[in-house]
Amino acid sequence: MSSDLELPPGVLQPRDAVLNMAPYSPPTGARADKLRLDFNENTVGVSPKVVEYLRQHLTEATLAMYPEYTDTKRDLGAFFGVDTDDFILTNGTDEAIQVLINTYIDDRADVLLLRPSYAMYRFYAELAGATIREVPYRPPKLSFPLEELLEAIKPSTRAVLIANPNNPTGTATSRAGIERILEKAVNAAVLIDEAYFEFCGVTALPLLQDYPNLFVSRTFSKAYGMAAMRFGCLFSQNGNVEFLSKAQSPYSVNSVAAMAARAAVRDKTYIEKYVTEVLAARELLYVGLETLGIPYYESKANFVLFQAGDRAIPIRDELRRRGVLVRDRSYEIPGCVRVTVGTREQIRRFLSELGEVWR
Repeated sequence: MSSDLELPPGVLQPRDAVLNMAPYSPPTGARADKLRLDFNENTVGVSPKVVEYLRQHLTEATLAMYPEYTDTKRDLGAFFGVDTDDFILTNGTDEAIQVLINTYIDDRADVLLLRPSYAMYRFYAELAGATIREVPYRPPKLSFPLEELLEAIKPSTRAVLIANPNNPTGTATSRAGIERILEKAVNAAVLIDEAYFEFCGVTALPLLQDYPNLFVSRTFSKAYGMAAMRFGCLFSQNGNVEFLSKAQSPYSVNSVAAMAARAAVRDKTYIEKYVTEVLAARELLYVGLETLGIPYYESKANFVLFQAGDRAIPIRDELRRRGVLVRDRSYEIPGCVRVTVGTREQIRRFLSELGEVWR
């Protein structure tokens, strides 16, 4: 349906899908000198071995060449336990979503999302002109709405996009739940976005060869600390991957990110230590919130959503003034603020500052 919005003089008419979209503008400015508990990033940085690897292998010549991915795909295939023909490298999870949408979604195609969830699912589906339907997470605990989702899937559904665990709720479904979705959505591309897998441990990757409608994405922006390099993977059966490759720019992943990923997966000890620290800090955060009398939602990821009522935005702003960044989510879940879980030391600082603000 065409929009009746009147454009200013000299502005070229865009597609209706673009005209009708809400802009997505995350608050990414002036963050470097603060405690970054707002974007679910690794809060201590990438493995030192990644930095050392880049220092050793980056040269004037390698930066002058278009990217080559053979070695990276070989190393990552071995790490993830899949064939190199069963995945593509992507410019973060965002490109994985975009490529899947570009490959399978036509104008007005039926796309099923959960609400609330990662904003880029709706962003790319709207951009494609899809017809979007949403299934809400179950109150009061924002648990995964498996039965409601299964009921919403139609024979005409072309895509089901799921974050597991989900952002911003932190809740998740089991592998058995994923299988039920795959068996119901036989005509749809089912994306299981595993951005927070390292903190949860539930993965659909072992199901790849059993379900031709399964797509799994992973990112290196969270546990691996490579958010600035924008690197991820999109997995499926190799027949699907051939089509995904056709819909993807041939050089969308830069050489630095591809090289860094090779070093990142080799340093398993670093990731295991960081994840262990985050899980311990998450328990510390629960205790601290309970001590302050602040309700929260239990999480399977490296962040926790808590209830601040009508003080959500003032609390976010005062914490920022004190050098601690958290993310207001009250625009989609009334009264809620999301805090990334970093180290125990970082969470102690957060709780101390929050205690002062909460009084």
